[in-house]
Amino acid sequence: MRDRAFFLSLVGIFLTARLPTVVLPVAAAEPAPIVVCYPGGVVNENDARGAMDAMLRVVERLGGWPEKSFTSFFTAEADECKRLMGEKQPGFAIISLGLYLELRAEHHLIPLAQPRINGSNTERIRVVVQQGRYKSLEDLKGKSLGGTVLAEPEFVARIVFAGKYDPASFFMLKPSKHAIRALRALDKGELDAVILNGQQFAALGSLNLSHPIETIFTSDEIPLMGVVANDRTGSAADRARFARALEGLCADGEGKKLCRLFGVESFATVDPVVFEPMIELWEGGK
Repeated sequence: MRDRAFFLSLVGIFLTARLPTVVLPVAAAEPAPIVVCYPGGVVNENDARGAMDAMLRVVERLGGWPEKSFTSFFTAEADECKRLMGEKQPGFAIISLGLYLELRAEHHLIPLAQPRINGSNTERIRVVVQQGRYKSLEDLKGKSLGGTVLAEPEFVARIVFAGKYDPASFFMLKPSKHAIRALRALDKGELDAVILNGQQFAALGSLNLSHPIETIFTSDEIPLMGVVANDRTGSAADRARFARALEGLCADGEGKKLCRLFGVESFATVDPVVFEPMIELWEGGK
């Protein structure tokens, strides 16, 4: 189901990266690194690199930077993302909300831009089951739960379930890199439940499942995370310049094609206050 589209929509979110030392190249300097992290994704690194290259060239043009001023580093592994953030010291990054919450203090991260997808800059995470089998999360205690969202169990525990359930002890976790495979397993009765992000849930209608499914849990609204910046590197003017380039991305002739491909309608500069409720939940779960 659109696992790849979801990553690329995040890429779209700025193509949306971060940390110390030189953030923005001046002339013939080394390209500034953009770290792109999509935990649990199944995106091919070469595909990701090609998509990022295309996006970065548009962002550079819109922002008035020389071509190849930026270069990207992609990973679908959370631990590798943390390593890259420390090693590359990016001034901007495209990361998941869970990674932002975990790394924000260490790397001085602030939210810079959000994507609008399916008319919204927020999403809800849902747990689905075969219709009629279970009525609530309580019924799933000790049962199997699959899905790509489980690549970040702390995010699920602290943000999705708001600290009310510890996924690792409450369920039998079956993480997957393919949402569609988890849903097929649910359809066959090999899984008891699947947890889905907003885009995955929206794509359910395109599947031809043998058994109807129903939602037994829906999270509160969660803001979509996209581009973050390190506020200890570069300047406020640099960050504003980068944000303006992102805002113009989906209105640009070439950028519009990429945005449409990624399912992103637009990008907008975000007020960091939007994420304060998420920070409170995260800190409260320690």
